[in-house]
Amino acid sequence: MAGRRTAILEAAARVIARRGVRGLRVEELASEAGVSTALIYYHFKDRTGILRQTLEFISDRAEHYTREQVTAGEPLGPREELEQVLLLEFQDTPEVRENSTAWGELRASAVFEPDLREDLARATLVWVQEIAEILGRVQPMASAMALAGTAERLTALLEGLSVRWLSGGLPLDHARTLMAAAIDAEVERLRR
Repeated sequence: MAGRRTAILEAAARVIARRGVRGLRVEELASEAGVSTALIYYHFKDRTGILRQTLEFISDRAEHYTREQVTAGEPLGPREELEQVLLLEFQDTPEVRENSTAWGELRASAVFEPDLREDLARATLVWVQEIAEILGRVQPMASAMALAGTAERLTALLEGLSVRWLSGGLPLDHARTLMAAAIDAEVERLRR
């Protein structure tokens, strides 16, 4: 059963990335996943359940592909780990493109769907806290407030650069260069 649930979530991420949250129709999702609409309702109860679980799925998937690459080679120092974790969101792979696009669509739809706001805020907070924790290992003497602010700025910048890259407004290499420069500037700022 877990395999079908995962297939539905993968299909939901694809449909949301392609058509947006407003374009998500349970019938189309069922067709994309190769299952019945009844099975979708069995696993997710309603459309809000699908959206919530898809948000969690794409967050987990991003964590997985990032951690997989960060831990694959030689152990990294905290500074290198920070850079890797953030720059791995700029990979020209179908999985990363789909994840980033679906995340952006879910974020944009939260403006109009209050039920999604809390889940999105929670997922964003977890991400910011993960980055703040790495930053704390980079600059152990920085205050918790400074680490949180830096993590907030870096993750917000990453989202903005990602949207520009995915929409063709920014070449991938340039997005990565801008992100790397921001990491350098923010780490230096923490040193003061």
